[in-house]
Amino acid sequence: MIRNILFDMGNVLIYFDRNLFMDRLGVAEEDKKLLMREVFLSVEWVQMDRGSMVESDAVASCCKRLPERLHDAAERLIAMWDRPILPIPGMYELIEELRGKGYGIYLLSNASLRQHEYWPRIPAHVFFDGTIISADEGVMKPGAEYYLRALQKFSLKADECFFIDDVPANIEGALYCGIPGAVFYNDVEYLRRNLREAGVDVALK
Repeated sequence: MIRNILFDMGNVLIYFDRNLFMDRLGVAEEDKKLLMREVFLSVEWVQMDRGSMVESDAVASCCKRLPERLHDAAERLIAMWDRPILPIPGMYELIEELRGKGYGIYLLSNASLRQHEYWPRIPAHVFFDGTIISADEGVMKPGAEYYLRALQKFSLKADECFFIDDVPANIEGALYCGIPGAVFYNDVEYLRRNLREAGVDVALK
């Protein structure tokens, strides 16, 4: 029986749209590829998520590969991509319903140490019983150690959990550890059906 629902954060609870973030800054089209490659797809971004690099050091490192005109944009993309937070429509209501029916609600996210600063600005955070952030733990999805640490930290049983993530490899990693789950395709109604099929008491709308 499923007793706990585990959620990813980016593109599950909130939008994480790299192009949108660059559009907010008015970045020219010819510079978007540079910023995508040297910031969002950089080793530094992964290091921030693992907790081995702080934002200020990541900015300095990324800027070494960027023209000076993009230094400010790179800093703002790293330090302020979350302003404003954009929640996924319908997710707050789903989590509120699950919480009201007694399910444990937990966050499993690959995110930097700065996650603790913007987490309170995500509306659904009020329903969560606990969070495990990769930068705090030094391990990341989809590695098995991440999921096993989450189970241990919250004293959960794998077969009593259901994991939701937008990245198929992260769901596969959870399945490897005995945790069932479903890929989220930015469709809350489809997710509700996935939950119902797994035996979760949730309404279909």
